[in-house]
Amino acid sequence: MDLRDLPGQLSSFQRINMRRTRIESELRMDLGALEPRPEVIGEAEQKNCEQMFGVVPLPVGYAGPLTVMFSSRQRTHIHLPIATTEGALVASVNRGCKAASVAGVSIIRTVHHGVTRSIAFAFKASGADVIINAIRSREAGWKRAGEATSNHLKIIGYDLDIAKKYVFLTVACDTDEAMGMNMVTIAAQAIADWIIANTEGAECVTIAGNVDSDKKPSRRTYERGRGFEVVCETELRRQTIIDILQTTPEAMLRVAEAKLLVGSVIAGALGRNLHAANVLAALYLATGQDAAHVAEGSMADTSVQERGDGLVVHVRLPAVLVGVRGGGTELPAQAQCRALLLSSGAGLPPKQQLAESIAAAVLAGEISLLAAQASHDLAKAHEKLAR
Repeated sequence: MDLRDLPGQLSSFQRINMRRTRIESELRMDLGALEPRPEVIGEAEQKNCEQMFGVVPLPVGYAGPLTVMFSSRQRTHIHLPIATTEGALVASVNRGCKAASVAGVSIIRTVHHGVTRSIAFAFKASGADVIINAIRSREAGWKRAGEATSNHLKIIGYDLDIAKKYVFLTVACDTDEAMGMNMVTIAAQAIADWIIANTEGAECVTIAGNVDSDKKPSRRTYERGRGFEVVCETELRRQTIIDILQTTPEAMLRVAEAKLLVGSVIAGALGRNLHAANVLAALYLATGQDAAHVAEGSMADTSVQERGDGLVVHVRLPAVLVGVRGGGTELPAQAQCRALLLSSGAGLPPKQQLAESIAAAVLAGEISLLAAQASHDLAKAHEKLAR
């Protein structure tokens, strides 16, 4: 159904309503619940969604405050907007925040790997060496071509892979305050065009060759990281576990061994965690991130060790892809949720603070779910809150 032919003088709100009216008439159904309020759609109809005919309201719950020691060594409290339709999730993360805040979550390490895009070249009779040598010897030229596409893009590294009749050039970019996948894609096209024009026998097959594993889990991303790689931990004293989490360190250790160390291995999982994707998705949706990047972010590793009479819980997220400009981050409600999450200063660039805050929130969610399974309250909580 082509809904593009609309009078030019209409506002975004009017165009949305006209499209919905046409769909309702064509399909003989009521879609009135999708009607947006003009003040909440921002520029979504022009910038975020083609043929927009409505909005789907998404509940947002509050969890926190969560005490975090950021990589800047500044300690502060953060507030989490959890966008979800899964009953019990907000309550669980909130409990995890309470338990983790006793000692606080410490960000141990943050690495900015940049956003990647892989260009696949086919080589002819001259062989792969011609393309590889050209890429290496003419690095300055193709980098200039890529960086010329945006004032906010800087190429910070690249990898070369050869398989069958293809050479893959994977570029990693700093995209300033944006998440920047579109920015990197445009740069990749310019890089491919420059290499083809300056290399005999090179043919560009695609500028998205899957080595970057964008929006897909992969061993490479799991091991090397993508976007921000964040490692964080918190200490849970025995009394905290008993009083807040309603279980014991011994029971939590037993579940961690069975679930994370044994069950994940049997499954061949990329990432050993409890439900990292739950918290990632909730915060990505609330703050206007590209929710499909949960695919990479879900490859988190959670580990639990004894410390004194309590525990240390440690989480590594290899791929947190976020931005504070562009895309859905500019929409009114999402911008307010992001402002809530970043309301406390951390002495960091906003994009890095967002990545570290999300990692800390994932840790809080891991603690609470681990405790719920250790106390055998998981089914009870969902029966009470999520039926």
